Amino acid sequence: MRKNIRRKLVVLVGIIFGVTIFTACGSQGKQQSYEAIKKRGELIIGVDDTFVPMGFRDEQDKLVGFDIDLANVVTKELGLKAKIQPIDWSLKESELKNGTIDVIWNGYTVTDARKKQVDFSNYYLKNEQVLVVRKDSGIKDLAQMKDKVVGLQEGSSGQESFDKKPELLKNNVKNQEAVLFPSFTEAFIDLKAKRIDGLVIDKVFAEYYVSKQEDQVDYIILPTDFAEEDFAVGVAKDNKELVEVINTGLEKAIKDGQAQKISEKWFGDDRILK
Repeated sequence: MRKNIRRKLVVLVGIIFGVTIFTACGSQGKQQSYEAIKKRGELIIGVDDTFVPMGFRDEQDKLVGFDIDLANVVTKELGLKAKIQPIDWSLKESELKNGTIDVIWNGYTVTDARKKQVDFSNYYLKNEQVLVVRKDSGIKDLAQMKDKVVGLQEGSSGQESFDKKPELLKNNVKNQEAVLFPSFTEAFIDLKAKRIDGLVIDKVFAEYYVSKQEDQVDYIILPTDFAEEDFAVGVAKDNKELVEVINTGLEKAIKDGQAQKISEKWFGDDRILK
């Protein structure tokens, strides 16, 4: 009799524990409303912490960059704190859907494919994809990448452009495929070591990264025919209130000139979209 009671108690405890875990997991994976974010007092921002100059770690391992500064200004305008959360950039949309982060805000390019997965704030910065090659390669444009090895960051807008417009580059490179890297920093290591011949990359990253290298004269940044891009903040689908709130914060930061000052700090000029 006691054995049966004990067995029933074990089963009951197991059921309760299982329900508790399931509920907890469900709540963690639920996208937060703006009211919940306000109550928490912070906006959790997903970033790629290697993407200079938008969001990256400095020599003291501190997270810095254009988007870090802009996010701090905007969240302050909203009465919130910015909690910067480094993530795997190739999984950024999944992190947003799961509720691990509230927004994607780190040189996040607006594309048709991404519009199907997330909603976007107002656009605040222009960008484009460029080709970086070594000076000694003799490569002057995309056409000269024929049968060459090209590198891309996994999950980047450059990868999407590469696949979406195969006639511009994909059809010509070796094996009609690219070498994918977790970060552009790792891609540059392979470019310098001549393991790849060219790197399709965001112009903002290329200009900043190359300018900071002692051997910057060894690289050439070439224009491409890929379409011009816009950066915006990514928000979970149908979270319209959060989109509107972020837009309000962005508009205030632009109106009072704080966004322009941040642009001048990181780019040397005003690149903010009005």
